[in-house]
Amino acid sequence: MTYCAIMSISLIVNLPGLAITPMLGTLHEVFPGTTQMEDQLLTVLPNLLIIPFILLSGKLSTARHQTIIIVGALILFTASAVAYFFSSSMAALIVVSCLIGCGAGFLIPFSTGLIAQTFCGNYKLKQMGIQSGVANTAVMAATFAVGWLSHGNWHLPFVVYLAAVIPLILSYWLKDIPQQDRDSTGNGKKCGSTDPSSTPESRHAGNNSGSLSSKRVPAAHNGFYTGRLWALIGTYFFITFATVSISYYCPFLVEKKNWDESLTGTVTALYFLFIFLPGYTLPWFVKICKGNTFIYTAIAMTIGIGLFAFIPSPLTMCAGAALAGLGYGICQPVIYDKTSLAISSTGKATLAMSFVLAANYVGVVAPPFIIDFFRDIFGAKENTGFAFMVCTVMLAVYTLLTCIMHKSFAFSTEGYVSDSYKRS
Repeated sequence: MTYCAIMSISLIVNLPGLAITPMLGTLHEVFPGTTQMEDQLLTVLPNLLIIPFILLSGKLSTARHQTIIIVGALILFTASAVAYFFSSSMAALIVVSCLIGCGAGFLIPFSTGLIAQTFCGNYKLKQMGIQSGVANTAVMAATFAVGWLSHGNWHLPFVVYLAAVIPLILSYWLKDIPQQDRDSTGNGKKCGSTDPSSTPESRHAGNNSGSLSSKRVPAAHNGFYTGRLWALIGTYFFITFATVSISYYCPFLVEKKNWDESLTGTVTALYFLFIFLPGYTLPWFVKICKGNTFIYTAIAMTIGIGLFAFIPSPLTMCAGAALAGLGYGICQPVIYDKTSLAISSTGKATLAMSFVLAANYVGVVAPPFIIDFFRDIFGAKENTGFAFMVCTVMLAVYTLLTCIMHKSFAFSTEGYVSDSYKRS
């Protein structure tokens, strides 16, 4: 039950904003005076507010009262979900969405931080994959439900946020996490030192110069290997920004082409479906790709977004969403697990995770601002496929970087192909 309680937090961490993107077109009809940017505020603002609350949560995680923080955030999230049904204006919806974002911000670092604190070694990598799978399964189911429910009463799609009731009930069992796991001042010796020289990756270094950890142990500052942490932050920000454009701009592309609005829900659900699939079989994917995991995933994301940009059709958009989701879905849990190699003490695990996750949510809110910046430069206001073109070009450059820097910490996964996975 404690394990279920930890994993249940992941059911709601990805819901704010993204879950309701399929109903943006419906809301535009309900509130006809709103602009495209005002509609997007429902997805942008919650994720924007998530960022400072993620960092605050990471700081608070250094205290011992983690369960109290989690329960308080779940109560805020659940109360906000109920408030949606009493909202009757776009302004009210935006305010409630902001409260949802605050609650999610407190929860997000714990969804992975508790795993990093409690599990060890290859088993921890597996649990990170499952956590990612649970989170993205929830978003996939929510987007499908929203697309279906949006044809009825416009309040109905917000019922997906009531999923917070599940972790709220299960939070009772979080008290059964051993105190030494919840105490962030612990030195983490029960899981082995987090010093890079003692990780499985570094033990491969003698025979493989491309493994995650080199023979030279980097210097730690305040419990962090800052170079590694910044590399993960930058990578995670970019791949999130480049692929989440599907959620932002697919509804407007479908509307412009006069296709059935249900296509938006299908494409978005496929995107999250293929993000979640690698989560449950992550070691197998990494074993197949070996040290070139980030190269192959970069190619998949580039082709996937490129299909939206240059040959949009219902079929190619579904294929593109699948490719982009698959590439992103493999990278996401690997980045989470690599974060444990960017700290020198497990006591910093949740705080380090909060920095990486904050980068993710900066990537989620960034597309409208970055894309509009490029629209102004190139004068592409009426081009509905312009956002996908920009992301395709950026992903092509990113793919080139992964090829050039495939032995760097940020892009290497050679060390994850451990002996236990090879035997299996």
